[in-house]
Amino acid sequence: MRFLTLPFLTCLSVMLLSGSLSAQQFKALLVVQTNGWQHESTFNAVPALEKLATRHDFQLTLKQKAMPITEDQLSGFDVLIMVNTTGDVFEDSEQAAIEKFIQSGKGWVGVHAAADTEYDWKWYTDMVGHMFYIHPHVQTAMLDVHDNDFPGLSGWPERKMWTDEYYEYLDGSKKPGFNYLLTVDESTYDINANWGPGKVAKGHGDFHPISWYREYDGGRSWYTNLGHVPAVFEDTDFLEHLYGGIFWAAKGMK
Repeated sequence: MRFLTLPFLTCLSVMLLSGSLSAQQFKALLVVQTNGWQHESTFNAVPALEKLATRHDFQLTLKQKAMPITEDQLSGFDVLIMVNTTGDVFEDSEQAAIEKFIQSGKGWVGVHAAADTEYDWKWYTDMVGHMFYIHPHVQTAMLDVHDNDFPGLSGWPERKMWTDEYYEYLDGSKKPGFNYLLTVDESTYDINANWGPGKVAKGHGDFHPISWYREYDGGRSWYTNLGHVPAVFEDTDFLEHLYGGIFWAAKGMK
């Protein structure tokens, strides 16, 4: 029996480890690479998401810049998370793989500058819905919550004070098929920004979207404009909001 103990325990450990790994809820691929502005908050986002993955028992893989995205690789994931990706970050073949990924019934999550990415990829801009145009400086404003039943928002009040960088979009109008979770009250902050001739903030008036979700091309997409301020990734309310979006995009469950 003494000779059987070590192999037996080793086998048991492997079985327990395998069971633990297989029990993970879903698998997420995280993309943070940029071909433009590097947000400081990205360096806070990665460890925050790692903690979320541990807390909620899902697998998180950080995409390395040298690792191209392929259809075969994406088939092993349930959700693609893009945090503060700016500019053109995907090759044509990667774009095609991501389209097939969503069309297969999978999910996409975008945080902040994910709306400042891939302007020339129409399928992507249609998925995001509201693409970045300009922003004023970081300010405190009042957010309005439109659906407390959506995952991650049950603990939020109907109106909440929040400090962040609020995007003005190329088109901020309400779109059919989009489900809006958060808006910002423009009367509670200074919308003005002037980045030179032809690029001046005008605001969106009574309806200024901040977070939304939708069914798209066979899959699911969820976006939040919040996440510019680094300390946001230590805020419990934000992390619940973010995980709610990840959970829905990965599993399609509310």
